[in-house]
Amino acid sequence: MKLPVSASESFVEFAGVQKSYDGEVLVVKDLSLRIRRGEFLTMLGPSGSGKTTTLMMLAGFETPTSGDIMLDGARIDSLPPEKRNIGMVFQNYALFPHMSVAQNVGYPLKVRGLPKSEIAERVAKALDMVHLGSFATRMPGQLSGGQQQRVALARALVFEPKLVLMDEPLGALDKQLREHMQMEIRHLHERLGITVVYVTHDQSEALTMSDRVAVFNAGIIQQVAPPAELYESPANSFVAQFIGENNRLPGRIEAANGTLCSVVLANGDVVTATLTDAARVGEDCLLSIRPERVKIAPPGGPLDNHFEAVVAEMIYLGDHVRVRCVLDSGADVVVKVGNVEDRPVFSVGSRIPLGWRAQDCRALDAA
Repeated sequence: MKLPVSASESFVEFAGVQKSYDGEVLVVKDLSLRIRRGEFLTMLGPSGSGKTTTLMMLAGFETPTSGDIMLDGARIDSLPPEKRNIGMVFQNYALFPHMSVAQNVGYPLKVRGLPKSEIAERVAKALDMVHLGSFATRMPGQLSGGQQQRVALARALVFEPKLVLMDEPLGALDKQLREHMQMEIRHLHERLGITVVYVTHDQSEALTMSDRVAVFNAGIIQQVAPPAELYESPANSFVAQFIGENNRLPGRIEAANGTLCSVVLANGDVVTATLTDAARVGEDCLLSIRPERVKIAPPGGPLDNHFEAVVAEMIYLGDHVRVRCVLDSGADVVVKVGNVEDRPVFSVGSRIPLGWRAQDCRALDAA
């Protein structure tokens, strides 16, 4: 696991940045964030969470209300977008329909006044990079959505920018093509070693592509961490809910012993869980357990928590069966049961034993 980014390692830095459009409501609140050179960082969050506004401030299309934005050690708050040497890829591609693929890709070099021979050489290299070397003379209208997105990516990379920003670049593509392009962009990042700041509201996309993910909500970063840490150790109930599927059981923390705590559910059942910084003894909390960590297992095994439940619903999803159960407390618990030969046999209405380890169950804030 990488340690937090130090000032000396910082390539992009937001220091106390705030943004308001009307002088009253802050859409970005006291943002402090450091990004390493060569890192792929994704800003993830629901609509209106501040992630796109943050990206636009970094690009130069929006101005911070207060705070500083640094790029490679220099303040860029007052620099216009064209002076920042930053590549940008948008969701709608923003290709010029009257220009060929080569002309679109070469446009950033043309406005910089490079000679035609160098433009041709760089354009050919950029198109080969995105596997479109034979498409130079085609027009954007002759391309598929995925091909247009590759052209937009080549255009963002052709002038060798310090930084590439991507704003929901795959949002208009279908699921299969989107997943393919996720890996293409990830592999391109690995080959070139460029710094990428990526915005999405799709949590699976963020987990697939990123070195680290910054989760936004209501203008505030809730947690910045590598994908595995976000999923396995969410800092609060919002992150747990937003990243992946999550069982949530309300309760109250009665006691703690080191990293473990005892949580009493509404019906009096007691759950042993991992205590986090988001919860306190004597306060209400929300228990977070991932569906794949809930086991159908009788008491007496290596699990710390054992309960009885009634199967309420079963959904076949190919590689696994999604089983929704109801505990005696009345709470719903979803279990992912692998579609393997020796999986337990039961049906809707069956009463089954459930359990999970304390380390897989986190006590988070009640909010």
